[in-house]
Amino acid sequence: MPIGLAVSTVIFALRPDSSRPDEPSILSIPLVRRTRDPFAGRWSLPGGVADDDESLADTAARKLYETTQLAPAYLEQLYAFGDVDRAWSGRVVSVVYWALVRSELADQAAEGENVRWFAADELPDLAFDHNRIVEYALWRLRNKMEYSRIAHAFLGETFTLAELRRVHEIVLQRTLDPANFRRQIESSATVVATDEVVSGGRHRPPRLYRYDTTIRLADNGPLGG
Repeated sequence: MPIGLAVSTVIFALRPDSSRPDEPSILSIPLVRRTRDPFAGRWSLPGGVADDDESLADTAARKLYETTQLAPAYLEQLYAFGDVDRAWSGRVVSVVYWALVRSELADQAAEGENVRWFAADELPDLAFDHNRIVEYALWRLRNKMEYSRIAHAFLGETFTLAELRRVHEIVLQRTLDPANFRRQIESSATVVATDEVVSGGRHRPPRLYRYDTTIRLADNGPLGG
């Protein structure tokens, strides 16, 4: 029996949720509604059958743009899912890519009847084994948050330590002690204090930081080299 090859993409972004006014942002992913069988009407990850004339990464990027209008600066391969019974039409191997995008890029995603953002931890019953794929992607993301500089993909070029801590809290789903977090970040030597501060507040203006791109970490996560 021939083996089919498909690609899917998991995009994570921090976005506001109108149903949670007390939470400024939550970890979210875009999903697309299937318009044909199998699983017609169910939500799924953006993707489709791999194209013979392009690389898997190019197919993933093209399918993602066609469905959501999102064009992240990078897509990195996450994992290959190939259980024998994962598709109805025969054995299909899905090569999954992922990316993290800032809120302003996520806001450019085309939303409508068949494209919608969902809270990553509160998904409906998805088509195929896409719930399992998202669960794995979430596990990888949270694991890497503990030891890599992956959080900077959600931030701008400069940021305050409070903003960086908030990204960790949203993704890890737990409150972090500000003093301990500051000590851990500063001792890691992965961020550099700039000469800039955030102006306009009534209190002492917080300093802006940036990631030290001269340091090559042992594991940069899905940000690549």
